[in-house]
Amino acid sequence: MFKKLGLISPLLKAIAEKGYTEPSPIQEKAIPVVLQGKDVLASAQTGTGKTAGFTLPMLQLLSQGEPGRRRKIRALVITPTRELAAQIYDNVKEYSTHLDIKATVVFGGVNANPQIRTLRNGVDILIATPGRLLDLENQNELSLRDVEILVLDEADRMLDMGFVRDINKVVKLVPNNRQTLMFSATFSKDIKKLASQYLNNPVMVEAAPENTTAEKVEHKAYPVNKKEKPEVVVKLIKEGNMKQVLVFTRTKHKANRIAEKLNKSGIEAAAIHGDKSQGARTKALAGFKEGTVAVLVATDIAARGLDIPLLPHVINYELPNVPEDYVHRIGRTARAGASGEAVSLVSHDETPYLKDIEKLLGFKIPQETIRGFERGSIEDFAEEEASFKKQNQGKNGRRPNNRNSGGKSSGGSGQKKKWRR
Repeated sequence: MFKKLGLISPLLKAIAEKGYTEPSPIQEKAIPVVLQGKDVLASAQTGTGKTAGFTLPMLQLLSQGEPGRRRKIRALVITPTRELAAQIYDNVKEYSTHLDIKATVVFGGVNANPQIRTLRNGVDILIATPGRLLDLENQNELSLRDVEILVLDEADRMLDMGFVRDINKVVKLVPNNRQTLMFSATFSKDIKKLASQYLNNPVMVEAAPENTTAEKVEHKAYPVNKKEKPEVVVKLIKEGNMKQVLVFTRTKHKANRIAEKLNKSGIEAAAIHGDKSQGARTKALAGFKEGTVAVLVATDIAARGLDIPLLPHVINYELPNVPEDYVHRIGRTARAGASGEAVSLVSHDETPYLKDIEKLLGFKIPQETIRGFERGSIEDFAEEEASFKKQNQGKNGRRPNNRNSGGKSSGGSGQKKKWRR
């Protein structure tokens, strides 16, 4: 029961209106600690209810201020992506329905003028991506000197995206006597180092994501030649009659190419990544949720924080080179007790990534073959490819020079060929 966590009645009313009755593990652990005013370092992934884990107690603490005061930014939530920022803003609005608290969100990719106008009218809570936040601060359009609560959400992803310098700048702009909450998917060495710089004697809170357990997600790995992957992904989606599929690639360029390939094959698809405008990203996500877009092709960064309920299929077109990212990807399926499927297309060079993922999961992912694209096991496939490459290399690892094969021998004439630059 949320009441046992010490939440006030306006928040309990908003929670009930959203239809929630029982708190998730991360909410149970984090909310009472945040309400005590302590710094928190929490490990929780998307889909575990972590947003409410910091939003609810933050709203309660801010609501205890003096009524009728001038609105100023008293809480700042920093997050790596526009989609996640928008999602957190929606949550803050819903939970603060019965409180006198005003919030807004700022991020890049859209006109800054409406954001500036809202900020000038005064807000209590600001949700922001690092770049736009610093731009507006540099223009003197906002002040962070009154911030009482600083939230760093998806801290591990902000590290991956190279936001550390920006975060350092932001931290210097907020008061030292603030409360700081840091949420990350893992307690990695880098995250702990970051926490030691920003947090004061933090309470460590950890909640294993329920949606990544083997019994809820059906894992499959297919050995596939890299060049055959475009045909294979089309075959899987068409023959499986998949209607809502999230396909992951490692690069923006590959996401575009796969979305284009799927569309040409008669499958409605859209790519979502950092180079897409905010309008295009919003439109693609809306089409995906409504069912007019069957496949969303995304990079890990763009997909972080996407709120997609009851997603049945995740296809790893390329395996991530960071095993924790596999957990993030499959965590988008099998939510709310539903089953889900995580399919991985594994080329021979991705075998080390697969082994790292299996080590993290604690079990081997079952391997299957696809009719028309049969191979042996992924491990055997990798060994065969490595052996083939070794046989076709000359001394010192160099490939033999076959420039003159099939033509006249250059050895008998005594003439030396000159290279043209």
